[in-house]
Amino acid sequence: MHRARAARQFGHVSRVLALVVAAVVLAVTLRTLVAEPFNIPSDSMLPTLEAGDYLVVAKWPYGFGRYSPPLVLPWPRGRIGGAPPRRGDVVVFKTPRDNRTDFIKRVIGLPGDRVRMTHGQVEINGVLVPKVRHGDFVLTLAAGSACHGGTTAIRGGRVECRYPRFVETLEQRTYAVLDQIAGDPRDDTPLVRVPAGHYFVAGDNRDDSADSRLGIAEGGVGMVPAANLIGRAEVILLSTGGGLRFDRAGTRL
Repeated sequence: MHRARAARQFGHVSRVLALVVAAVVLAVTLRTLVAEPFNIPSDSMLPTLEAGDYLVVAKWPYGFGRYSPPLVLPWPRGRIGGAPPRRGDVVVFKTPRDNRTDFIKRVIGLPGDRVRMTHGQVEINGVLVPKVRHGDFVLTLAAGSACHGGTTAIRGGRVECRYPRFVETLEQRTYAVLDQIAGDPRDDTPLVRVPAGHYFVAGDNRDDSADSRLGIAEGGVGMVPAANLIGRAEVILLSTGGGLRFDRAGTRL
């Protein structure tokens, strides 16, 4: 009788362990091959993304590379499957600074492109990307918070940060960018050619973003290797910041 009870208990534990292992394998597989959630900790992609946004990042569009799994594993050189990013895509990648920290930026230049900033306007292969003034972007913060650039007003006990907003059109993709500081050093940069297998990326909040406009030694990230790509940002799942911001949930990127 004792042996029978022990056998039943062992069988029950074995089934539970098998379910746990299957669930873990399924979760890792989905996060490696399909999608993974990411959160936004900074304002470098304002106004497109705000600190506190939680995103769904698709893994499959660019194929699979060294940083596709949740844990960095030995991986053959290059990527398997997928297609290259397009100009205007919002991508998550491991920064070349340390190959560990996740960054999110917009793809501006593709391999072989000649890119520079001219008076705050993107120039690709000798053609300026259209950029049109479109009102102001207002970011509301809790009392006691500080604005980084822009103008400040206090309304209802909260801080309003107002930034000049522009609409940029890149290959028929239209999105908003901010230009907080006229004459910022990143508004005029040398002409660079994007190396093969690399991408030129920039934050939408142009004066508050470490990106490809500056090299790593200058505080930027330089060109981003294709191997460092994690995936393409698809949609805002939910947003927090002094409470849930339901109006942002479901926003496509």
